[in-house]
Amino acid sequence: MPIGAHMSVSGGLELAFERIRRVGGKALQIFTRNQRQWTAKPVSEEEARRFAAAWQEWGEYTIASHDSYLVNLASPKAETVKKSVTTLALELERAEMLGISYVVMHPGAHLGEGVEAGLKCFVANLDEVFDRARNGKKVMILIETTAGQGTSLGAKFEEIAFILRESSHSDRLGVCLDTCHIFAAGYDFRTPEIYRQTFADFDEIIGLDRLKFFHLNDSKKELGSRVDRHEHIGQGKIGLAGFRLLLKDPRFRDHPMTLETPKSQDLHEDVENLRVLRELRRSG
Repeated sequence: MPIGAHMSVSGGLELAFERIRRVGGKALQIFTRNQRQWTAKPVSEEEARRFAAAWQEWGEYTIASHDSYLVNLASPKAETVKKSVTTLALELERAEMLGISYVVMHPGAHLGEGVEAGLKCFVANLDEVFDRARNGKKVMILIETTAGQGTSLGAKFEEIAFILRESSHSDRLGVCLDTCHIFAAGYDFRTPEIYRQTFADFDEIIGLDRLKFFHLNDSKKELGSRVDRHEHIGQGKIGLAGFRLLLKDPRFRDHPMTLETPKSQDLHEDVENLRVLRELRRSG
């Protein structure tokens, strides 16, 4: 099963591979540029060459990039939308130059305008992103499930289904499921019966064929809290049972899954979390 982690690119994009190899990861997520800044320089040919060489040395595993946290395509503020469209279009171009197939993004926040208005705004602006990106035609955007904190969109499966259905570029959209986020949003999966029901609902509303990537995070907060706080695997409110069910589900055997749990520079937390996940996968 391809499980890994989100890794820093500090010192150079290619160094993410050295870090993921240190923890034995077989899936990777990165920020291609600083996630807290609007402006970012393009990827140079030399940078792309070093990235490709390091990737080849690591192995033929899946990489996703995550868009900037500043991007909000659902915002009612014209200036924010303008910057968001430009920033995300450039992220698609960087991803394609690096050979990355997936860009993960949150559906944004409506900031008081209401869910329906926010979703319509998001879809219109997302379509503009696809139209604006000069390159990036091979890159798929994965809409990430959210906890629903504040006015954030994407906490309900129906909201993500709306985006996939209404976009003019639906064929270039998929879903990234974050375990902490869906749990905080109220979707339980800690017992076999409830697990089956949650993913049956996902399949009916969105479609399992749309699910391309997972974020594996336990939750510091209770079911339905709508608070996004990641915890180490088995140490939060989800617990080991829910992760065991997910990891042993044959439908997701080949889906890339990455940790987004807290870590220190020596990455020992990732090593331990990945060890726990592998043991769950092998357990009876």
